[in-house]
Amino acid sequence: MRSPKHTLPEHGTGQGRGLAPSPGVEYDMHHMKRGGTRSKDATHDRIVDAAARAIRRSGYNGAGVAEIMRDAGLTHGGFYAHFGSREAMLAEAADRAGGESVAMMQQIAASLPPHQALAAMMQAYLSDAHVEAIETGCATAALCSEMPRQAPEIRRIATRRIKEMIDLVSRQSPDWGQPEAHERALVTIATMVGTLALARAVDDSRLSRALREAALKHLSPSDS
Repeated sequence: MRSPKHTLPEHGTGQGRGLAPSPGVEYDMHHMKRGGTRSKDATHDRIVDAAARAIRRSGYNGAGVAEIMRDAGLTHGGFYAHFGSREAMLAEAADRAGGESVAMMQQIAASLPPHQALAAMMQAYLSDAHVEAIETGCATAALCSEMPRQAPEIRRIATRRIKEMIDLVSRQSPDWGQPEAHERALVTIATMVGTLALARAVDDSRLSRALREAALKHLSPSDS
């Protein structure tokens, strides 16, 4: 999993990169291997990266193999050297996309004390930058309406990533471990994801901002 950088918004929803990961391929454990295995693993990783962007940009049904391979700088014919099926690629892409969202929130949480982390995560998630960064932002907000029609493996992966987000939010509560903290986390994640989806759906920038500002106001830890 890559560890994208983040910049917290200075005020409300207006500033910062939000949850949009930095572009470009970063080195990871695959690049430490030698010879053909290293090259094949690096190529595989490029395809998964391209697919993770494609599903958020175009949806599962709109993410074609030919386009993904082209975005990865590869020919269509090399696809089956890396994946047994399109569904197998989509499953890895769903895991990568969901993992990037969780990793971003984890990075914000790790950089601040719990009583500040939750507000910072919400502000970054509902920032202008995240609204605009569909193909690098939260996979849940981009794809949740499509999930009931996906293969069981893809749904299982997406569900696991959503549970990780809920758990991370719950851990920022002073009464973490209690039923109330978990319930608040459920409401918080549901509101964040739903608000982001609506903010992206409308063609009125003032309404988009008003939706996010209202959500932040009502989700503020000081009001809970």
